[in-house]
This record gives sequence, structure tokens and C-alpha cells, in this order.
Amino acid sequence: MRALLWLALLFVAPPSEARKLTDDERIEILRGLNAEFATLKTILPRSRKPLGIEANGAYDKKQWEEAARQFGPAGRTGDLIQITKVTIDSDRILLEINGGLKTGAKWYERIEVGMGSRTTPVGQGGNPTAGSTLALLFPKGVPPLSAAELKKILVLIMDFEKRSATEQFVNTLPPEIQKAVKEQRVVEGMDKDTVLTAVGRPRNKSRETKDGIDYEDWVYGMPPGKMVFVTFQGNKVVKVKETYAGLGGSVAPPPQ
Repeated sequence: MRALLWLALLFVAPPSEARKLTDDERIEILRGLNAEFATLKTILPRSRKPLGIEANGAYDKKQWEEAARQFGPAGRTGDLIQITKVTIDSDRILLEINGGLKTGAKWYERIEVGMGSRTTPVGQGGNPTAGSTLALLFPKGVPPLSAAELKKILVLIMDFEKRSATEQFVNTLPPEIQKAVKEQRVVEGMDKDTVLTAVGRPRNKSRETKDGIDYEDWVYGMPPGKMVFVTFQGNKVVKVKETYAGLGGSVAPPPQ
């Protein structure tokens, strides 16, 4: 009996062994952080490499200052920023802020989409976005954490609880418009400020005059994938069109 007990102890994992994230925990982090808004509590520099943040919330201020001198700020104290992408690796969680810092021409920037003789370039020449990327570092592996716990780690850099001017602005909108903003959708009747709040800056803009009326189109998305065309008359959205564009400008039905 004693021999069996010793054998059982040999196969028991040591208490110090860290448990890995489950799929459900990963999904909770992605849902809880992706597209979240926060107010900066310090200057956030733009950087080609992810800016490291330790598990206790500390970060290398000299590295951040050097990045700010080289590339400029992605945001200043009090600015509203948005987490636009969350990536979970084995030992870190990457948070893309305001689209990240991206440069260089892409293949899809040579493609134009539209209807009839009215087409619009998908890209704008590879101009850099005014964003950055943060890396929450866990040298022993990402432990089981919730989105709320990760927000506490970021407390020295950004505030997720403070009500921003954007939130106060959204609360003044009609209920159906508020619902669309929260769902990150564009609907007819929105003005330009509300569209920017809901889905951010467009990838491309174009103007045309038809029957003496000025129209402006904002284009979101890129092929192959979902494309959204938002048409303004003056400051109001008068038309929203969604398509799924493939290579060569073809349009395919949306995936199930």
C-alpha cells in the first residue's frame, strides 16, 4: 500500500507548475479587451517594436521616451485611445492601439472598387497610422487571467473606468444610434463625428458632384473581405452599402 502511495506522488504535478489558459479564458480576454476604449494617463509613444509592460504594470520609461523622440506620440495624457487588436502568445499578450504603426505599400492598395465608372482606391499609399503596440510580458507563460485583471495591470498607463467625452457624447444620441455605435455599425442619419466614434477613420475618402449635389464616400475594409461604403450628403449619412470583395473587384456573397 505504501509503495502505491509513493508511485502516486511521483506522478502528481508540482504545485508550482502554472496552469495554462483555457480556450474559454482566451475568448473572455479577447471579448473583454478588443475594441475597448480607454483614457491615457501618460504619453504613449509610437513604436515599430511592441512596448513592453511587466506583469506588475511596470514599464521601461527610458525606452518609451526614446521611442517618443524617434516616432512621436501615439497619444498624450487625457487622449482617448482604442485597443484595435488583441493577440495572445505563449508568454505575452499584444495589444494594438489605434491600428498600430504600419507603413509601406500593400498589394491591395493598387485595387480600386466601385460601381460603373465610379471607383475608389482601396488604400492611401501606405501612410503610417498614428498608433502603437503594447506587449504584456509573462516570462513563465501567460497565466489564467481575466480581462478585468489585465485592465488592472494597465492602470499606470490607461484608465478604462473614467467616463470619456466620447461616452458622454454617445449618451446624447437617439437610442437606435447609440445601439449602432456600441455595435460598431454605421446607419443612415449618423453625422461624421458619430461615424468616427462608431468605426474610426476610413481607409479612403472620395468626393463627387451629381445633379448639383455634393457627395462624399468613406471606404472601410479591404479585399478580399468585407467592404463598407458610407455615403454622406453634407454631414449626414444617406447610404450604407456592404459587400464582400474578392480579388479583381469581384463580389461574393458573405460567408455563413
